[in-house]
Amino acid sequence: MANTNLISTSFTEQEVDKINEAITTIEQIINDKVINLTPEERQLYGKLGDRTENWVKKVKEYMEQKPELVPFYLDKSEFDKDYSVRETIIPILRRINAVHESLDDTAKLVSTDIYNASLAYYRNIKLVSHQNVPGTSNMYKDLSNQFPGRNSSVPEENEDQV
Repeated sequence: MANTNLISTSFTEQEVDKINEAITTIEQIINDKVINLTPEERQLYGKLGDRTENWVKKVKEYMEQKPELVPFYLDKSEFDKDYSVRETIIPILRRINAVHESLDDTAKLVSTDIYNASLAYYRNIKLVSHQNVPGTSNMYKDLSNQFPGRNSSVPEENEDQV
């Protein structure tokens, strides 16, 4: 198997600091304005899809055209507030999701690169330990713990051997 480098990138310490500062700023701004649902709560609530979103826009327009038809038990000012907040956060959420997707994809590629390089090194250690290269048997045994159930069949390394 060829050891292909899928991605080659890096971040400077200053860039990482700026990213962390930006995330901290976002966290500070939204801290008292957002909610975290439990997984069970997440199942209880929906979100607006494209069709429903368009329907809600029509409802809002009708409410504004005919305010006398808004039921007394519906708090129109709270509806307007919720609507406005959603209109504000959805574009932000889309941007954050795009950033998340890019970081997640990059993490997958670098993780694959790291794993493939580690596997190549492990296979080399396995090969040279089978050839009784001094100092490699213990390395191979240690690294082979990642793959339990496979027999290492590497001869014990004798400390008297050189």
